Amino acid sequence: MIFDLNPLWGFLPLLLYIVLMLRGKDMNVSVLLCVILGAVLNGESILGFANTIYSSLGSFCALIGFIIVLGSGLAEVLSQTKVAHNLVYTVVNRFKLKSKRAAILISMVTSTLMVSLLGTLAGSNAIIAPILIPIVASVGLTPSTLGVILHGAGATGLYIGPFVPPVVTITGLTGISYAEFLKTAGIPLAIIVWGSTFFMACRTQRKTEGLEAYSEADKEAVEFVPDVKCKRATLAFLATMAVTIVYGLVAKAGASYAILVMMTVSIIVGLVGGMSFKTSLTTMIQGGSKMFWMFFMFVLFDPFLNYVSASGAFDAIAQLMEPLIDKGGEVAFLMLSAAIGVFGISGTGVAQAQITHELFLPMVNAMNIDMHIWSLVVLVACQVTFFVTPTVDMVGQMGLARSKNIKAMLANGWVLTIITFAYVLVRAIIYVS
Repeated sequence: MIFDLNPLWGFLPLLLYIVLMLRGKDMNVSVLLCVILGAVLNGESILGFANTIYSSLGSFCALIGFIIVLGSGLAEVLSQTKVAHNLVYTVVNRFKLKSKRAAILISMVTSTLMVSLLGTLAGSNAIIAPILIPIVASVGLTPSTLGVILHGAGATGLYIGPFVPPVVTITGLTGISYAEFLKTAGIPLAIIVWGSTFFMACRTQRKTEGLEAYSEADKEAVEFVPDVKCKRATLAFLATMAVTIVYGLVAKAGASYAILVMMTVSIIVGLVGGMSFKTSLTTMIQGGSKMFWMFFMFVLFDPFLNYVSASGAFDAIAQLMEPLIDKGGEVAFLMLSAAIGVFGISGTGVAQAQITHELFLPMVNAMNIDMHIWSLVVLVACQVTFFVTPTVDMVGQMGLARSKNIKAMLANGWVLTIITFAYVLVRAIIYVS
């Protein structure tokens, strides 16, 4: 640290990042400013700064950013070949919607499925919303209800998908397998969020029915009839995903395996869907280019966290928290870590996971916390945030559903947040006992 400053000054870039995120500033600009501030505080030279950025291109953060880019590319291929549309119609048409409750369930299944396969909440729901609206409108679901569904059920897909960024990030950070993650973190949290969302969607429907409704024009569904190529591409997509997932589980593949899966599935679906090899690759690249800003941000995110770590800030905060941890023990530590992640750290889910993990890792190691329960804490810390305040994700799903009822969204968010923290407390007590 310059001028022999106290190591706690090393948290200044992190505090700046949180403030900028809370004020809704551009993510890339915010992270770049934080990287520069971190370099200045650590007395980094110009050449050293250049080498640090160069090194970050091969970092775990950059890997996650590239996976997000490829996920966007796969989504574009599935959209162009109409595979995404076919999946939605197949799920919806297989079940005859005779009641509002059935419509809620099928909408939730569709949203969770698509997000878990494509790895993006906004992108996946943007594909299915125009298809779902005429269907749910015809049985009387309100925009407020669909907004709750898209947010809660869609987010659930980010807890269980094998190649979604949060799952790949947490398994990479903790070193546990995908199957272990599902058992200890993904599935338990998914059940909580899914159950809460279903209950609150039904409640929202009862409260808003008769007060709001979709227009008659919205109820006019446009029939989708998949051609032979679309059907074959859909089967190719499902088969390829199934094979790659099974192989990944058997081989205990790491985060880098997701890169091969995304590229392979995109090319195969494109070819079977009637595209040439070149067109398939070009479509994937064009789709991925929409998320290049995210890759750029994660390349910068690695030196950002490394500069905070190099300042000794993480170790210093660990020492300050020792008296509290000594009194409250592991249960207090796990609850406090989850709470700070949810209420104290802002940004993308992957960024929050990385920050939470790095921030508390010295204490996790010192207390010998098992990575299985730690994966649950990190998942809660990086995902529940988007339910407690009107974040971009929350407002975005409202927009897709054409809802203006922020109270319904927040009500669901706070119900599942309370249940989640109660579950973490129980798990922490069981873990210690």
